[in-house]
Amino acid sequence: MENFGFEEMQCIQRELQERYKHKWEPVCPETGRNKLLWMMIEAGEVADIIKKEGDAAITDDPETRRHFVEELCDVMMYFNDVMLCYGISVEELKNVYLEKHERNMKRW
Repeated sequence: MENFGFEEMQCIQRELQERYKHKWEPVCPETGRNKLLWMMIEAGEVADIIKKEGDAAITDDPETRRHFVEELCDVMMYFNDVMLCYGISVEELKNVYLEKHERNMKRW
């Protein structure tokens, strides 16, 4: 997998959601807020590693780095779940992202 992006992430999340659909909340707008809250909790875990281990450990210690990246993956997984819950396509995300980037480039 040369280029790993949102298309691949969305496929993986759909597969995961399908596998555990009998245990997990359904992927729908009503559960989107819960997925967002879980994403924020995971982001807190990322911040915790920065706070407790420090920047040098993240860049220099392979075990700390792996843990840090794993927690970032959790954030991305929940981010993708939020997109799935609200029916946000990769194309829609891309278009709005690029529009936002263009505005930011002219901001100051």
